[in-house]
Formats: sequence, structure tokens, C-alpha cells
Amino acid sequence: MEPCELLIIRKLIDFSRFLDGTPKERKETAQAILHGFQTAGFVYLKGLPITPEYRKHLFETSAKYFRLPIDTKMSHCWTTPEANRGYSAPGREKTTTLTNIEDVKKLRDAVPDLKESLEIGREGEAGHPNHWPVEEGELVGFKKTMIEFHDKCKYLHMEVMRAIAVGLGIDEHWFDNFTDVGDNTLRLLHYPEVKKDTFTINPGQVRAGAHSDYGSITLLFQDSRGGLQVQSPTSAFVDATPIEDTCVVNAGDLLARWSNDNIKSTIHRVVEPPAGDGDVYPARYSIAYFCNPNFKSHIEAIPSTYKTEKDKKYPGINSGDYLVQRLATTY
Repeated sequence: MEPCELLIIRKLIDFSRFLDGTPKERKETAQAILHGFQTAGFVYLKGLPITPEYRKHLFETSAKYFRLPIDTKMSHCWTTPEANRGYSAPGREKTTTLTNIEDVKKLRDAVPDLKESLEIGREGEAGHPNHWPVEEGELVGFKKTMIEFHDKCKYLHMEVMRAIAVGLGIDEHWFDNFTDVGDNTLRLLHYPEVKKDTFTINPGQVRAGAHSDYGSITLLFQDSRGGLQVQSPTSAFVDATPIEDTCVVNAGDLLARWSNDNIKSTIHRVVEPPAGDGDVYPARYSIAYFCNPNFKSHIEAIPSTYKTEKDKKYPGINSGDYLVQRLATTY
């Protein structure tokens, strides 16, 4: 791994310079974000309108959910790719780069992902209600907290897409009509504690398999445990080391397609974390916000990413249909 590749993947950008900066600062920040997406597909953002205290509250609230009995969580079970809401028990989803359903099933049976999750979609979407836990005891306020955070992340999604537009040299608000509905998914993730010899006994075992994300961008908030890795330009995997009070942002497959491959959607995974004392790795928590174009949007190459119609690498596609097709493979 070359040192320059490590710097690209670990590029730390102060997003407050885009949100509140001068025109010059906004442009410089936008160009830095676009460059990170073009070279590594990942950037770290700091200077977000999310306080450390609020972030701590989010992670504590998430952990309270995963302490519920398994039978209770299973009553909130994930059902269909169209809804993409609810609880997924350890081993149900298998993140992978494979696209054949049978191949994914074989991989899932051999090395299931060691994680559980709760998917929360846009509240109020007709026909697709969220699966909220009963609010009693320490879960009082859970729904309010998660709806509020969903809205905060929707705002960040729109602002990051505006930065991408500035970087691409198109109108800053070009993406607004593609992102204003908020057809995005908030995912609470828990990687339970695991014996260290699990990874020795089964060398292919990971906490989450190598994959790329499906939509436009993903906002990932991690705890301090570690284990996230990003595939570098030379195909080696590099640790995406947690940096306090930052958000890891990566480009998804649909944005790569939308940008005519001007932007990279980079493969990543969650593996055995750095070794510590004892024979058990502690639990790991993260919170991901998967951003998508509005599900009714028709996606074709972004202006400025091609010169003639012949230069377009992909045909147009409906955003919602595309995401359903991808989700159907992994569950």
C-alpha cells in the first residue's frame, strides 16, 4: 500500500466550510469531496451539525433496541425489498459483490455475516410502515429520536449532493428534485461480541462481507471498535480507522452509474477488529444512513459527465426499481 493511497482513503474534510463558508471555501470543499469520491469513493467529514452529545444519545438508544429479547425483535421482522424496513437477525443478510441469488445463499450458509440490524425508512410512506418497538422502559422516546435523526441525515444528503454538483460544475441545486422526498434508509447495526477463535476456525469469516452500497451515498457513523476496511485503488483492503466526531461518507453504485463512472463506488467490509486483551472481541455498533434518489426518479448520466449520447455507459433506469433488484439479492 502506497502512503498516498492511505491519505486518499483517509481524507478528512471540514464540511462546515461548505455549509457556512465563503464562496471560495464552499468551492474548495466541494472539489475536495468530489476528488475523494473520484479517487477512493470514500471521505471523512467533520464539522457536521451533529454534536458529540447527540451522537452519544443515538448510539445509546440504538444499543437499547438491540438489548430487547430476540422474540421481540423478530416481531419487527424485515419483510420485503419493496418495504426495506424492520429487523434482520444475525445471518439473514449477506453483503457481497455476488449477484446470483443461489451463489449468495451458498456464501451465506458457509460464512454468515455476524451482525443484526434495524431498517427505518421514511415515516409515512403509504403501504410501508416502519416497525417501531413498544415504547416502555428504556425505549421511551425511541421513535422520536430516530425520526429526528432520519431528517437530519436527509438534510446532510441534500447538502453533500449539492457539494457534488458544485464539484462537477453544474447548478448547485441540480440534485434537489432527486433528493427532496427522502426515500432513504436509516440502519441501526449491532455486531455482537464474538470469540476471537471464530476467525481462526473459519478463515473466511467476517462481520460483514465485502460489498458496495447500492444508492447515491452512505453516511456512516461508527463507534471506536474498528474493523471497517475499504478497498484501495490497488485492490488491497485498508483500515477505515474511526475518527472521533466524524462521518464516513462513501459513494454508492447508483451514483457511480449516474456519474457515468466519473465517481467510484468502492468495495468495503467489516472484518476482525484490532486485537485486544482477552479471548472475545467486544460488540461493535454503527449507524448507517443509505441515501437514494427519490424512488420515482429516472436516472441517466449527469450533465458534464459525458460529451455525446454515445459516451453514456448505461441506459436510464428507475431508482426504486434498481434498489429493489439489488436488495432482493442479499436477503
